[in-house]
Amino acid sequence: MAWIWILIASCFEISWAVSLKYSQGFTQLKASIFTIITMILSYVFLSLGVNELPIGTAYAVWTGIGAVGTALYGILYFNEPKDLLRIIFIFIIIVGIIGLRLTYKST
Repeated sequence: MAWIWILIASCFEISWAVSLKYSQGFTQLKASIFTIITMILSYVFLSLGVNELPIGTAYAVWTGIGAVGTALYGILYFNEPKDLLRIIFIFIIIVGIIGLRLTYKST
């Protein structure tokens, strides 16, 4: 179940990171409230995941999924650069996330 908590936390991580841009420096009330709520939920689910997973593994996966999701959202919706090197490095993060999951051994 811990991996599910980390995945949920990562989805909220992406949500708050993206909504942070929409909040325009916390000047837009609805986006700012959404950002704060999703930040809190992200940490709540992360804390559930680290009850069973090593903190280093859980944190790396959480931030990795958040970084990949946010970067892809930026490419798709904010017209951020989509050059080959950027895509390769995003892919490397994905490989790292998969590697951490595959090498995890429950205690």
